[in-house]
Amino acid sequence: MSFFHELAHQYIDGEWRTGTGSWDIIDFNPYNGEKLASLTVATAAEIDQAYAAAERAQPAWAAAPPFARRAVLERATRILGERSGEIAEAIIDELGGTRSRAEFEIALATEFLKEAAGLAVRPLGAILPAAADGKENRLRRGPAGVVAVINAFNFPLLAATKTVAPALALGNAVVVKPHQNAPVVGGGLVARIFEDAGLPAGLLNVVVTDSAEIGDAFLTHPAPRVVAFTGSDRVGRHVAAVAAGHFKRCVLELSGNSALVVLDDADVEQAVRAAVHSRFLFQGQVGMAANRILVDRAVEREFTELFVAETAKLTVGDPRDPETRLGPVINAFQADALAALVDEALAAGATALLRGRTRGNVVEPTVLTGLPQGSPLLRQEIFGPVALLVPFDGEDEALRLVDDTPYGLSGAVHTADVERGVRFARRAVSGMFHVNGPTVQDDPRAAFGGEKMSGLGRLNGEAVVEAFTTSRWVSVQYGRTSFPF
Repeated sequence: MSFFHELAHQYIDGEWRTGTGSWDIIDFNPYNGEKLASLTVATAAEIDQAYAAAERAQPAWAAAPPFARRAVLERATRILGERSGEIAEAIIDELGGTRSRAEFEIALATEFLKEAAGLAVRPLGAILPAAADGKENRLRRGPAGVVAVINAFNFPLLAATKTVAPALALGNAVVVKPHQNAPVVGGGLVARIFEDAGLPAGLLNVVVTDSAEIGDAFLTHPAPRVVAFTGSDRVGRHVAAVAAGHFKRCVLELSGNSALVVLDDADVEQAVRAAVHSRFLFQGQVGMAANRILVDRAVEREFTELFVAETAKLTVGDPRDPETRLGPVINAFQADALAALVDEALAAGATALLRGRTRGNVVEPTVLTGLPQGSPLLRQEIFGPVALLVPFDGEDEALRLVDDTPYGLSGAVHTADVERGVRFARRAVSGMFHVNGPTVQDDPRAAFGGEKMSGLGRLNGEAVVEAFTTSRWVSVQYGRTSFPF
């Protein structure tokens, strides 16, 4: 528990502080209810202090040799590896993730740190041709300045790493507001890694607070020029509106309602494995999770029998038990909401092929079929272990069902013909789509983001350069020139 008490603080200008707000956030273990730590929330004044520190430290960091920035990122990568054991324990305790899920997040975060280290020394400019004689156009990208990061609880270490690391590598300073359910893994832990890696004070600040205390101060402060938000589309809509009103750039990674499609020629066993992973990873609390599993009627019976059988095998309970595949959902509110959602679906005519029980925050998996056309459940995000099986006839109907949602984050299609799958993927209105794989995928080199209400902008690869830098055009006129008047 000393791990949590040590890191459950505000981190402002290189100092670990206790907040001065009017109430405390209690960090609970979602499986057993154990109190891990308490944090007094930060006030608007402390938000201002964090941004002031970031503004003060950023110019020198931007002017530092790129190889010096790379060295900090490389040390952070090494520290993450050296402490992976205790970090995995923290993920299990704070998030209710299983050990395999914790190791999955740590491994992916490590890859993002490695990629960011290389980003620090890459060229960020170009010499462009000019229409006028004797003229040269120079285009250079530089850091945006201060970046505000607001993260979700579900993969908080990864979400922080994929924004904080590239932003720092490109010469920015960052202020992070982690989710209240993950203040340590998504906040204090990240700050400690970079502090121990030698990042100068002020460049990374972590403030744990809530809008009930600070209103929109985190968004409206004049310091940040970019806001990177991961969370629900409901909150994302508000973030975007406030940021736009202050002429701030937004990168929004929002809700999903992904579909995994099984065509008539698919390898059914492989599709089942991908579907189980896509729906139930981290209890289904993943924006890219396969909310809907669409199956061609030609293979519906075979797929359904195998999917239900494999789902029924998933061991649910204590995330510390190596046999457990599904731990608890993040809190009691979420557990109750999932139970109510299933009850509503059944009352509307759906059939439960597998009906899971709810015990505390532990929610056993449920598989529903026979939802009536137009059911609201088919168009919304389900953040928990509830799978919807939907049959279809032919590719055109499958594509219509895939796109019959306000969201467009991720998706997958399974087929024996790879190019058929690629053609299907290209027709879907989705930021990411995968052939013969799961819907839940991330890669530090591939653009990550959604269409429609699933977000704005992209992260990863070339996209982070666009997200966290600004371009400047400098023209040079060699020799004398003439003017029209």
